[in-house]
Amino acid sequence: MTDTYLELVNTGAPAKLAKKLGLPKPVRLRRTDPASVDTPLTTGPVLVLSDAASTTEADAVAGDLLGWDLDVRRDTRLGEHDRWGAVIVVLTGLGHPNDLSEPALALGSVLRRLAKGARVVTISRTVDRAEPAVAAARNGVDGFLRSVAKELRAGATGNGLVLADGVGVSAPSVRGGLRYLLSARSAFVDGQLITVGTDGGSEPADWSRPLVGSVAVVTGAARGIGAEVARVMARDGARVVGVDVPAAGESLSAVMNDVGGTALQLDVTRDDAAQRILDVVRARYGHLDIVVHNAGILRDKLLANMTPDKFEGLLAVNIAAPLRMNETFAAPGALGGDGAAPRIVSLASTSGIAGNRGQTNYATAKAGIIGMTRALAGQVADAGGTANAVAPGFIETDMTASIPPVPRQIARWGSSLQQGGHPVDVAEAIAFLASPQAGGINGQTLRVCGQMMVGQ
Repeated sequence: MTDTYLELVNTGAPAKLAKKLGLPKPVRLRRTDPASVDTPLTTGPVLVLSDAASTTEADAVAGDLLGWDLDVRRDTRLGEHDRWGAVIVVLTGLGHPNDLSEPALALGSVLRRLAKGARVVTISRTVDRAEPAVAAARNGVDGFLRSVAKELRAGATGNGLVLADGVGVSAPSVRGGLRYLLSARSAFVDGQLITVGTDGGSEPADWSRPLVGSVAVVTGAARGIGAEVARVMARDGARVVGVDVPAAGESLSAVMNDVGGTALQLDVTRDDAAQRILDVVRARYGHLDIVVHNAGILRDKLLANMTPDKFEGLLAVNIAAPLRMNETFAAPGALGGDGAAPRIVSLASTSGIAGNRGQTNYATAKAGIIGMTRALAGQVADAGGTANAVAPGFIETDMTASIPPVPRQIARWGSSLQQGGHPVDVAEAIAFLASPQAGGINGQTLRVCGQMMVGQ
């Protein structure tokens, strides 16, 4: 669905009027083309800053960026007409909150020179088992980064990578996470911190097609986010099997024909759904590596008006089905083949994090997805796999198109980016978490919400 307001305020006279009236002026975000892999990684030179104790690790990060043919600088000097495409702030050596002052102010001095769609990325360490002063400094990065993200303009975003102690800045998942956050693939990810818990993962032979050799199943693939997940995964090299109910068979076939995939008409609430999926995929491709639990329904009602069929029916599709299927998919040897590590990615929601009026059933199910993901992470890690979730915020889909115009526009303005996301934004996050370079990221829920002003 088109955001008419966004289009208007980025053209001629309406743009001038919006500025005069002090109205929000969201910009068109820098996104990838789902059919192309040639989108530049950044829009300009990259500045690498650090605290005093992190110089060595900052040098290593700068070296990695140079290996990607980026223009990397270590000081804030810039040509008169140039703009920073990204600023990376390495804060792995913080020992006290005071240590954050110098790099924070250095970042502040260049914010007015950011290019449209620029990226700010912090790299810090987890609080786990740190002594109080160190823990205070490390946790301070969280509040600092989220606040910076809310100050950015012109489609720029701020996100962070949080490394467990012992994980090097050049570990595959750190490099992979950094590349994702710098790229146009993360257009609607803002104010988020991704924890890299291990040195696990591996770098793809081709960064633009990291899923080559993998086989992925996407449930609810006939339309909306599921269809876009199928397209992005196929673009990234995966062979895709799309699953949806028989009633959506025509749409499902069209999507799978478009991506050269396989359509499987199946109700995921069936007790044998997972085994049927495995049997079909193994017969056709020999192995299954990636499962994306996307299938879901909405049955919105205030709790006072909620009926058993609306509450229990939604739970059956949105959480009970993934739980039952994972009993099969997470079993030893079920997923993975030809060197690919198992990946399970599930669709949560910001409603499951912060709640939402009229969505007690939906928020219950999506919070359940987050809990399921955390519990599943250890189980699949034993096989070298990962389980993660993606929590979309307001995304422009057929479902959100049914919201009345005024509430819909207010919902768009509720994010730091002052607009709704697109299905491709969610798909890009899922494809990243399913990739080999995300192997050190496990049990996480990544919000794709433009930093909505709710929850975390």
